[in-house]
Order: sequence, then C-alpha cells, then structure tokens
Amino acid sequence: MTETIQRCTWANPANPLYIEYHDHEWGVPCHDEVRLFEMLNLEGAQAGLSWETILNKRVNYRAAFDNWDARKIAQYDEHKFAELMANAGIVRNRLKIAATINNAKAYLRLCDEVGSLDAYLWAYVGGKPLLGKWSDKHAMPAKTALSDQISKDLLKRGFKFVGSTIIYAYMQGIGMVNDHPATCFLHASKVGKRK
Repeated sequence: MTETIQRCTWANPANPLYIEYHDHEWGVPCHDEVRLFEMLNLEGAQAGLSWETILNKRVNYRAAFDNWDARKIAQYDEHKFAELMANAGIVRNRLKIAATINNAKAYLRLCDEVGSLDAYLWAYVGGKPLLGKWSDKHAMPAKTALSDQISKDLLKRGFKFVGSTIIYAYMQGIGMVNDHPATCFLHASKVGKRK
C-alpha cells in the first residue's frame, strides 16, 4: 500500500526521524522552555550542515548537554569542553560547542530579565504563529525582517550562531511561523488550529 500523504519536499521519507519531525514538530507552536533552548542551539549546530545530520544526532546532543539544562551547561569547564570535543555523537566543532555554553549563560540572563525564552520569542508575534502563504519551498524566504530583528537582539544579548537565516529556520522549527506550503497536508488551511 503506497502512502499518499503529501509532505514538504524537504522531509526525507526514508528517514523516520525526519517524518516524525515534519509531522509533529516543524510549524507546531512550541512553548516548552527546554525544547525552545534545545532548538536554538541545534539550529546553530546545523549551520553549514544538513538538518537531517542534526536530527540524526539529536539524542546524542541531549545526552551530551545534560538534557539541555541551561544551568548545568553554563557551568561547563575546560574538562567538560574537552569531553564534548571528543564526543563523536555530536558535531565536534569548537566554535559551535563554545557557542552552546555561551548561549546557556546568555539564556539565563535573558530569563532573569524577561522571565523566559518563551515569553521573549512569542511577544514578537503577539503569541500567535505567522502563516506562510508559499506555494512551495522555493518561494519561502531564507530570512525575513522579523528574523533580522530577533537575530540582532539576540546577538546584542550575547547569543552566538543566531544569524538571521538560522533564526528564521528556528522560527519555523518552533512554530512561530507555519511555512508548510499549500501542497503539504499540514498547510494551515488544511489543519486549522493545531495544539
């Protein structure tokens, strides 16, 4: 029996992790603080690589970075850094690992100031996801004026690997933007409001 569900063309049908991510995460509004922090760092880790590479290593990342406990990550020392650099289960890039530790510190400062990453991010869209009206993935922008704005503010707050293109991908991943095109079964017009 052939599956007739039409998905975004980027979702590799041969990889169950990709299908799970596409069907249950990408474009779905997320308010889980740990996942928001995780995704911010994973999007940064993905820079220059495929998202599939990061998805395939996601479980390893969770184990390596204490299930994305920002307070623990902010305390990582040189020994822990060396341990991460030796971990073949993650992307062993010195700048990206250092950025994750740095981002934990910046995240904690942001939370002290505004309460949570969730409150900070969703204020930019009035608490409601933006709905893309793209016919296919080629019509989708790589970045927007809003991702530029968020990127600049995060950089000012000390975050790393948060350029505008990374932030737009992040906004899609956490559902601040629903960019499933009209051809996808998860396009906003086909699913209505999703929880």
